[in-house]
Amino acid sequence: MAITRAPAFDEVYEFLVSAPSRDAIIAFRPSKETQARVSELLHRNKEESLTADEEAELDEFLKVEHFMRMLKIKAREKQG
Repeated sequence: MAITRAPAFDEVYEFLVSAPSRDAIIAFRPSKETQARVSELLHRNKEESLTADEEAELDEFLKVEHFMRMLKIKAREKQG
């Protein structure tokens, strides 16, 4: 079975393998390019329908966002 690359996760994977500190995890923000793409998809989703691929891409971004929110919560809890 081939592994499908998930661009939304790639940025997070690269960040996490850099062994970031708790402070860096809490401060993490997606790149400007990723932010722009998410904004575009959200806008188009409201104004018109997305293609199946775009819907999957938006869903992926939402999963990544949820994962990072949960990771930041755990990092804050460990800070004391």
